[in-house]
Amino acid sequence: MFEDKEQARTPVSELGEFGLIAHLTKGFQLKQPTSVKGIGDDAAVISSEENKQLVLTSDMLVEGVHFDLGYMPLKHLGYKSVIVNLSDVYAMNAEATQIIVSIALSNRFPVEAVEELYSGIATAAKLYGVDVVGGDTTSSTSGLIISISAVGQVESERVTYRSGAGENDLLVVTGDLGAAYLGLQVLEREKKVFEVNPNAQPDLEPYTYLVERQLKPEARKDIPSLLAELEVLPTAMIDISDGLSSEILHLCKESGVGCNLYEEKIPLDPQVIQTCEEFQLDSTTIALSGGEDYELLMTIRQEDFPKIKGNPNLTVIGHMTSPGDGAHLISRAEEKIPLIARGWNALKEE
Repeated sequence: MFEDKEQARTPVSELGEFGLIAHLTKGFQLKQPTSVKGIGDDAAVISSEENKQLVLTSDMLVEGVHFDLGYMPLKHLGYKSVIVNLSDVYAMNAEATQIIVSIALSNRFPVEAVEELYSGIATAAKLYGVDVVGGDTTSSTSGLIISISAVGQVESERVTYRSGAGENDLLVVTGDLGAAYLGLQVLEREKKVFEVNPNAQPDLEPYTYLVERQLKPEARKDIPSLLAELEVLPTAMIDISDGLSSEILHLCKESGVGCNLYEEKIPLDPQVIQTCEEFQLDSTTIALSGGEDYELLMTIRQEDFPKIKGNPNLTVIGHMTSPGDGAHLISRAEEKIPLIARGWNALKEE
């Protein structure tokens, strides 16, 4: 898992910037009806469907800050870099349609390595039905940097912001939480073992779900269409990239409300619970602060509860309160604990 395979190494300089772009993007075809012009001109051209609004987002991943190539395969990294952007589009209750990919790389990356990266990007684009319509490549003196911008479209009356939550709205989350952070802990542990003994083979079998959530996360493309099918329009929504507590506090701040989150309602996969016991970690803390789950957190009106009740994709975990009440975790022992944002922060000082 941590060993480099013997393979050909073609210097990027052999192709040059434009040759590299042409080489990497020769297989991309436009499928979205709103993609007018893709790669090959000074800029992409995208049309907007009638009565729809465009959604734009951008994310940057930097080697040594957001990922470690000691255990992150380049193909997985390419896939993940697309997913983290699409998740933001879905958090606006929108459909993702196009992406633009820019990379900066040092001379230690041969053409074959960049091909692996783009293979993951292409796989994600195909599975999520988005067109790659442009981008850029340049050299870097500090490893690999990936910047992706995503475009989406949403009916103007269905666009969902962070700022619409009201008092007594229900707090709802998709999927389960905490697995991605634990997957990272498992990979970090195995990397340290490998550094001490390069012949050691990691046993990741008991942690397959956790590792997959870290190396190959999935964005919730299904949720905007599911909500439309259920005839539910969230009052506010955000994606969970920095930990549940941070995202709840974002919603509270932008909407001007408080929140009660119930510990016993937080959805956890059995593998998360087992691994927390093994690592002597508190599963609630991991769910609150872990991050990189890329699930969606939303608020809905109480009258919409019957529409989502029993749906396996959605779990009610709390409700919004008056702003003066603040944001709290209600523990299993019914203790009221103030929520604090302890999620991951890329700008914090070491």
